[in-house]
Amino acid sequence: MRARLLALVLLLLLAGCSSGGTRDDGRITLRFQSLAWQEESVEANKALVKEWNATHPDVRVEYVQGTWDSVHDQLLTAFEGGEAPDIIHDASDDLADFAYGGYLADLTDLLPARLKSDIPQRSWATTTFGDGVYGVPFLQEPRVLIANARWLRQSGVRIPTPEKPWSWAEFRRITEHLSGQGKYGIAWPLKEPVSATLNLSLSAGGQLFHRGADGKVTVRFGMADQVVPRTIHEQVGTDRSASPTTLGSGGSDTLPGFFGGRYAMVPLGFSYRQQIVQQAPKGFDWQVLPAPAGAGGLTQGVSPQTLSVAEDCPHKKEAAAFIDFLLRPPNMVRLALGDWMLPTGTRALGDPALRTSEHGWATGAALAGHLRPAPAQTVRGYPEWKDKVATPALQEYYSGAIGLGELRERLEEDGNLVLARYQR
Repeated sequence: MRARLLALVLLLLLAGCSSGGTRDDGRITLRFQSLAWQEESVEANKALVKEWNATHPDVRVEYVQGTWDSVHDQLLTAFEGGEAPDIIHDASDDLADFAYGGYLADLTDLLPARLKSDIPQRSWATTTFGDGVYGVPFLQEPRVLIANARWLRQSGVRIPTPEKPWSWAEFRRITEHLSGQGKYGIAWPLKEPVSATLNLSLSAGGQLFHRGADGKVTVRFGMADQVVPRTIHEQVGTDRSASPTTLGSGGSDTLPGFFGGRYAMVPLGFSYRQQIVQQAPKGFDWQVLPAPAGAGGLTQGVSPQTLSVAEDCPHKKEAAAFIDFLLRPPNMVRLALGDWMLPTGTRALGDPALRTSEHGWATGAALAGHLRPAPAQTVRGYPEWKDKVATPALQEYYSGAIGLGELRERLEEDGNLVLARYQR
C-alpha cells in the first residue's frame, strides 16, 4: 500500500513538472510564457489566448506571465530542470546559446508558408542559427530621437526626416547649438550601453564582430565602430552638450528632466512613446525623429522579440499552429499596438493604424526597412562578453575614465579571450 502511495505521489510530481501534455480526455495543454508587461500588451496577449482556446477545444493554451528581468537565467534553469514552457517569448539576441545548446526546436518544417513569406528574410536572419530556425521574430523597435518640438522649432535648427536625416557630425553640431545655461541638447541614458552603441553603429558602417572562414568570431573595433561612441564621448566631455548625469540612467529616468525642459532630445527605443503619452504634462509638444545616419544610412541593428518552441515540447506541431494564429496579420497589429512597437510582418506593417502621424507611428514605420540583425545576433558567448567586458569598458569610456585606445584594447583583447571559450 505504501509503495503504491509513493508511486502515485511521484506520478503527480512528474505531471506537475511537465511543460505540457495530453489529458485523459485527449485534450492537449500547452504552456505559453509571455513577457508582455505593459497593460495594453498583456491584455492583447491574454485576449488572443482566450480566442484560440474558444476555437480550438482540443488544444488548450495556458497563459503564463513571465518577466524580462533575468529571463536568460530563468529559462536556462527551466530547460535544465525539464520545466520549460512549451511556447517561449524572448528576444532574438538571447537565443544563440539556447539554440546551439539543443534547448529549442528547429521550426524550419513546422511553420506555414504564409508566415515564412510574410516576414522578411532580414528578420528571419535574427533567429537562424546554423541550418535551423529557432524562433519567429514578430516585434521590433528602432531607436529614435524623442524631441521637444517647441524647443527645436524656436532654435531654428533643421528638423530631420527619414528621407533627410541628420548625419552624426550634424547631430553633434546641433546638440551643441541647443545647449547652454544649464540645459543640454541631448541626454544619453546608457545604463545598458552595449546594445545602443552596437546597434546605432551600423548606421556608420560599424560591424565590430567578424566571422572568419572557420566560423569563429573575433572583435575588431575599427574606425567605423568608433563613430558613435566617439560622438557620445565628445558630446559629454568636450561640447558639454550631453548631460553627464544621465549616463548611468535607464530610459525612463530621463523623462522627468525631458518634460522639465532640461534636455532637448533623448534617444530611446520606439516603445517609450507610450510612457511619454501617459506621463507628459498637458500641452507638452514632442515629436519622433530618426536617429542620425552615416556611411550605412539609417541602418540600425535590432533584436526582435521572438516566439520559440521548446525542444522538449511533446506537441511541437500544435505549438507552431498557435504561433501562426498569434501572428496572423490582424493579430500581429494588435500585439504591435499593445507594445507600441513595429511588427516584422509585411502585411501588418502596412496597416493604417501603424502609418498615422500621431505619436510618430509613421516615422517608425518608415525606419522598418532599415532594420537589420543586431551585430552580436549569432555570437556565442555574447551575454558574458557584454556583461564582463563591454558594459564596464563603455561605461568608463563615456564617463571619461579611460580613452579610446584603452576602450579598443579591452573590447578586442579581453573580449576575444571571452569569445574564444565558446568557439573551441
